[in-house]
Amino acid sequence: MAYKLKLKDPAPPVSVEAWRKLARRRLPDLVWNYLDCGAEDHVTLEENVSGFRRWRLRQRVLTGVTNPSLATTMAGEAVAMPLGLAPTGASGLSHWTGDIAATRASEKAGTRAVLSTASVYSLEEVADATEQNHWFQLYPFSNREKVGGLIDRAKAAGYTALFVTVDVPVLGNREGERIAGMTHPWTLTPPRLLNMASRPRWLYAAMRRRRLAGVHYLEHAAEVKAQTLAGGLRRVIHGAGDDAIASAENQARHMQSDLHWDDLAWMRDHWKGPLYVKGVLDPDDAAQAVDRIGCEGVVVSNHGGRQLDRTLSSIDALPAIVDRIGDRAEVYLDGGVRRGTDVVTALCLGARGVFIGRPYLYGLAVAGEAGVSAILEIFRSDMARALALMGCPGVAALDRSWLVNSHGGGQF
Repeated sequence: MAYKLKLKDPAPPVSVEAWRKLARRRLPDLVWNYLDCGAEDHVTLEENVSGFRRWRLRQRVLTGVTNPSLATTMAGEAVAMPLGLAPTGASGLSHWTGDIAATRASEKAGTRAVLSTASVYSLEEVADATEQNHWFQLYPFSNREKVGGLIDRAKAAGYTALFVTVDVPVLGNREGERIAGMTHPWTLTPPRLLNMASRPRWLYAAMRRRRLAGVHYLEHAAEVKAQTLAGGLRRVIHGAGDDAIASAENQARHMQSDLHWDDLAWMRDHWKGPLYVKGVLDPDDAAQAVDRIGCEGVVVSNHGGRQLDRTLSSIDALPAIVDRIGDRAEVYLDGGVRRGTDVVTALCLGARGVFIGRPYLYGLAVAGEAGVSAILEIFRSDMARALALMGCPGVAALDRSWLVNSHGGGQF
């Protein structure tokens, strides 16, 4: 889908970073800090991005490659490129169309999205609004009845793969969110109210649509109603924002902090389709998930640098995990992916596919579904161009022989 820029910019956005800058202008500070910040000093957040820059791609010439193939399979589904949309909670903070817009854009691009437990649209709403079978991400609850209910709903709605997130026993120390006022209730000082009022399009949609909260965490989700301006700006914003914060607090309260391998085995028994463990950085944990639990694979991820700061970047953790389980399980990656060459690098290191989170939220914030489509097209064209310049016929041919040691010369 072609995106027609309707802003006074001299040129359309051609990179994820350009979309990021536009998104920053569209969103109030409170939301921007939730979307773009990480834990504590942002060491892991920044190394997620910079880690890709330490790798170099091998370039062959005179190969005759003109139309490299990006087609592959992810989680048992044929996809047009090895890139999917990661689960992102409260996507309605970026744009009220949220999960539905993102999922529609992904299937138009020939790939899939993973719907978050903290989505602003329900499992059923997203399934009804889309045509393909997508995937569901599960945050484990301490209440197995609740977990089983979500699994059953995902099955009934046609979701074909389950991604269980295991790296949030407690919420990370996200200081930027607290500084910006994302507390319960939102801390709305006069300067913050003024900042929100300076984004009238976002503010109007937030008040009218009320798609800010993780609906699966709100007992009254089906009864959420839009408010009017009659109560005053501060009261209305509190009303719209409290659902979002309440859902986040419910998530933290019901999260199973003592999650154990036996709990994952129970989920394996209740979900008969492909099951992946998301949030793995250690090869021993990856082996446990595959050999002990029987999972189809893992997602190498540090939650976008939002949990434990100063842990490994995703790309640095990837090679050892591939070496440990890559011959018998699927390995995916998310975190820090900003370029098509980042995707290619991860595939060279053994990832079957890659997921993006923040990049598509930038597009969503600026232009809804069309913005997500534009982000996906940037990645698709960048991957195709990179493979053609490398002289590689397609993603199926990528392995570590396509990486070059830029310091000592030769291949890795």
